[in-house]
Amino acid sequence: MTIALPGPVGFVLGGGGSLGAAQVGMLRALREHGVRPDLVVGTSVGSVNGSLLALDPDRAAERLAAMWQGMTRQRVFPGGPLAQLRSLRTNKTYLFPSTGLAGVLAEGLDGTTSFADLALPFGAVSVDCVTGEAVTITEGELVPAILASAAIPGVYPPVKIGDRVLYDGGVLANVPIRQALAMGARSLVVLDCAFPGHLPTVPQTLAETLLFWATLGMRNQAVLEVELASQRVPVLYLPGPPVQAVTPLDFSHTAELVDASHLASTTFLTTLEIAGAGLYGHPSHG
Repeated sequence: MTIALPGPVGFVLGGGGSLGAAQVGMLRALREHGVRPDLVVGTSVGSVNGSLLALDPDRAAERLAAMWQGMTRQRVFPGGPLAQLRSLRTNKTYLFPSTGLAGVLAEGLDGTTSFADLALPFGAVSVDCVTGEAVTITEGELVPAILASAAIPGVYPPVKIGDRVLYDGGVLANVPIRQALAMGARSLVVLDCAFPGHLPTVPQTLAETLLFWATLGMRNQAVLEVELASQRVPVLYLPGPPVQAVTPLDFSHTAELVDASHLASTTFLTTLEIAGAGLYGHPSHG
């Protein structure tokens, strides 16, 4: 069964670190039900996945699955505790260099370097640390924009683009609903991988602590924004996989996150009937 949505259809990909693997399963289910994006907006890992979706909408799930197979904590967050302490002492404000993530992106994007080379309009959401405002980058160099969107405060370094110093957009727009509407979307498909309504396990490291409190601080943003957006347009809020004890820094559960989110999204989409503006699904599902 094909699901008909008013266009342009905006795919909204939220942040969530290693939990972003769930978006691969969601994208598989959406393609199987004939739901295709006209534009893509992402925050943090949602920008990483969203860039590949905007590059190749028809084969994005396969390309992303291949990229995620090579994604490990050591590659994305390199160095042990001593290296992290040295980095913090040297750099003052962050634990890890973003070189590993840049390498993952370069491989996944297969040499694509500019927004202009993408098949679909794409926005990478970050935050200007001087003005405190959310910034949606839609043109220029692709990899720096994605690294800015994924620059988790305290974890990765900020990225300077032009005269702006940018950090992870998750602080203000972890699920960039407003940004998708601003880009012209007339219906929204939300791929939120951060298990809204449920916090990860109690953190054991500094990096996990930073992510834990960031997650806690932005839990309500998606709930508030989706309620407002759904008064204007249809919003499909896909269910993630069942809640489990996986932190956003744990890359050892990729395969089960992909499979579980595919199953949950398939079940949701199979019974879905669209009847105008409204909220289909909800960010507080378990």
